[in-house]
Amino acid sequence: MCGIFACHKHPNVQGFKPTALQLSKAIRHRGPDWSGNVTSNKTILTHERLSIVGIDSGAQPLTSEDDTLVLAVNGEIYNHRLIRKSFGEKYKFKTHSDCEVILYLYAEHDIEAPKMLDGMFSFILYDSKRDRVVAARDPIGITSFYQGWNSSQPDTVYFASELKCLHPVCDKIISFPPGHIYDSETNKTTRYFQPSWWEPSRVPTAPLDLKVIRATLEKSVRKRLMAEVPYGVLLSGGLDSSLIASIAVRETRAGSDINGYDAQNGSNDHLVGIDDEGHLKTVRKYERLRSFSIGLPGSPDGVAAQKVADFLGTEHYNYTFTIQEGLDALRDVIHHLETYDVTTIRASTPMYLLSRKIKALGVKMVLSGEGSDEIFGGYLYFHAAPDKAAFHDETVRRVKNLHLADCLRANKSTSAWGLEARVPFLDKEFLEVAMGFDPQEKMIGNGRIEKWVLRAAFDTSSEPEAEPYLPKDILWRQKEQFSDGVGYGWIDALKDTAARVVSDEDFAKRGELWESDAPDTKEAYWYRQMFDEQFPKQCASTVMRWTPTWSKQSDPSGRAISTHVAKYESAES
Repeated sequence: MCGIFACHKHPNVQGFKPTALQLSKAIRHRGPDWSGNVTSNKTILTHERLSIVGIDSGAQPLTSEDDTLVLAVNGEIYNHRLIRKSFGEKYKFKTHSDCEVILYLYAEHDIEAPKMLDGMFSFILYDSKRDRVVAARDPIGITSFYQGWNSSQPDTVYFASELKCLHPVCDKIISFPPGHIYDSETNKTTRYFQPSWWEPSRVPTAPLDLKVIRATLEKSVRKRLMAEVPYGVLLSGGLDSSLIASIAVRETRAGSDINGYDAQNGSNDHLVGIDDEGHLKTVRKYERLRSFSIGLPGSPDGVAAQKVADFLGTEHYNYTFTIQEGLDALRDVIHHLETYDVTTIRASTPMYLLSRKIKALGVKMVLSGEGSDEIFGGYLYFHAAPDKAAFHDETVRRVKNLHLADCLRANKSTSAWGLEARVPFLDKEFLEVAMGFDPQEKMIGNGRIEKWVLRAAFDTSSEPEAEPYLPKDILWRQKEQFSDGVGYGWIDALKDTAARVVSDEDFAKRGELWESDAPDTKEAYWYRQMFDEQFPKQCASTVMRWTPTWSKQSDPSGRAISTHVAKYESAES
C-alpha cells in the first residue's frame, strides 16, 4: 500500500507546503520506497510509494502527457493492461505503473472513470485547466481513505490515507465512503458503484451455481498475483485463507508453463495476472509459494495452518508471539489502526506482529481472506438469523461496513510495515456472483454449517480424479474468529489486563467522559483511552464498533457465541 495526502484550494499553498510534507511523512510507513509531491495553483498532492508494479518508473504523483493532470493513487489496478490497450495510440504513457491509466480514463470519461477500474484504490486527481479535484475510493473500501475540512478555511478540502495526516489541520474528518467519487466543482460526493445487490430489500432469487462460485474466486486470485516483487499468502488455517492459499499454489505452479519463466533460476522479468490480450495468466517468482501464520504456542490456527501448508507444499513460516509481546504492542497497534473497536484491535495485534516478520523476509505483498464471512454469513451469530431476508440484509450491511472493520484491519496492520494485503473475496465480479443467488442457500441449519456454499464449491470428493483443494477436515472446519484462533489466552489476557488497569470507579463514570458511543466493557474503555491519548475528538466519528446482530452479548468474540460453546463442548465430551 502507498500513502497519499492532498490539499485543494489552500489560501497559502506555498507556505503550507512544508507542513504538507511533514503530514505526508507521518504515513511514510505505508510507502517507504519513495516520496513525491506536486504543487499547482492552490493545490498540493503528496505521495509515499510502496512499489509493487512498474517499480522502475512508477514514482508518483503521476502527470499526463501535457502535465495538466496530476494524480496520486494508493492501490492496484488489475485491468490496467486492458485499459491501456483500449486507448490504442491516443496517449503516450510515461511509466509502466498500473495506476497511470486513471489519468486518461478521466480525460475520456470524467467522473465516470472509476466505474471502469477493476482493483483496490483511493486516488486524488487534480485538473489544472479547470482547477478541479476529483477523489474516489474503491467499491468496498479495501484501501483506507479520509476527507477533512478546517472551519477557518471554508473553501479548502483535505484528503489522506490515514487520520494522522488530517487531524493536525482539520477539525472535521470523515471516512471517505467506498464506491463514491468527490467533485470539487460541484462539492458533491456521488456513488458510482451500483451492483445488483446494493439494496438489501431486493432479496435475490437466482439459483446457486457452485461451479461459477469456484471459477470466479479462482479468477479473482489470479488477478491479484499481478506483482513484480516477492509475494506470499496469509494462512490462518481457517477455511478462507486456506482456500486462497490453495488457489494461489495452483496458479503459481501453473506459471511455470508461461513463456519467459526461468525454471533454473526461479524468476521471471514480468510477473502479471492479466496479459496484454486480456487473458488471465500468472507466472511465479519462486518454486514454492510462501505462506505465513502466527499465534500463541499451540494455538488452534497454528496447528491447522501447518497442516494446510504441509498439504499444499508451501514454504511455510509459522510464527509465535507471547501474550506480553501482544500487550506491549497495543498502543502502537491503535496508533496505526486509528480505531478503538474491540474486535479490530484484538485481531489486528497478531496481524501487525506477523506483518513485521513478513516484511523482514523481503516480501512486499500478501493475499488475505477478508470478506468471506460477511459475504457468506460465516460468523457464528448468523445461526440466529430468523429468515433468508434478514440473513441477506445482514450480509449486505456487513459488506458495506467492511471499510470500518476487517478491511481497515487488513490494510493498516500490514501497511504499518510497508506490506500490501490483497483480498480476493472482495473482487467486484466475485461479489456480484456470491451476493446474487438465493440467500436460503447460505442459511445455517438442517445439516449445513456456516459457509456451506463456499465449502461445497471447493469440495472435489464427488469429482473423479480431481485434485482436492484442501484436506476434508480443513475444508469443513468450524469457524474461528482470528482473534480466537491465535490462542484463547490472548483474549483472556486482554480482559484480565483491562480489569486491572480500569478501576470500577472510572468505569462507572464512562458516560461523563463519552456522551455518545460510551464503552460497555472495561476492555473497550481501555482501548478508547489509548485512542483518545493519540487522536483528538474529531477522529472518533470515523470509528464503528463491531457488534453481532441477533445477540445480546457485549463480547464480540466468536467464542462467546452459544453455537461455538455447544460445538466444542460436544467435541470434548
